[in-house]
Amino acid sequence: MYRVRQWSVTHARRLEVVYRGFEPLLFRLHPLFKWLGYGRLEKPVRIVEKAVKGFMFDCQMCGKCALSATGMSCPMNCPKSIRNGPCGGVRLDGNCEIKPEMRCVWVEAWRGSRQMRDPDAIQQVQIPVNHLIKNSSSWLRVVRLEYAVHDEETGK
Repeated sequence: MYRVRQWSVTHARRLEVVYRGFEPLLFRLHPLFKWLGYGRLEKPVRIVEKAVKGFMFDCQMCGKCALSATGMSCPMNCPKSIRNGPCGGVRLDGNCEIKPEMRCVWVEAWRGSRQMRDPDAIQQVQIPVNHLIKNSSSWLRVVRLEYAVHDEETGK
């Protein structure tokens, strides 16, 4: 799993392109999602999302995915669950102070972010994890929130 996670960071730009192609498909499916019911879709979509993102990024299903801003390195893999940059314990070799055999997820995030379309997105402050949405689909949440804003702006 760890090797795949590192591969994902190394290929962050390509994965970003894949996601940018996948995201519009999700948005086009909103009418179907709405008709079927987001609540009803949560479990099957969560299972697929966990399988895909779990394999590729060792995703912890926090419900508020930050991969696009963190160079395809999931910050929830930090043993301290730090979402906004490295702690003061990063070793000189770039490894984690808690798990010395593991590269700091934030060192990896920086490396991956340098390849992405907006390399400065890593500097955006990530909000703390809302534990009420942990283990839920961030894919469905992104679509639902996008259309909630759209519906509010258009008065629908």
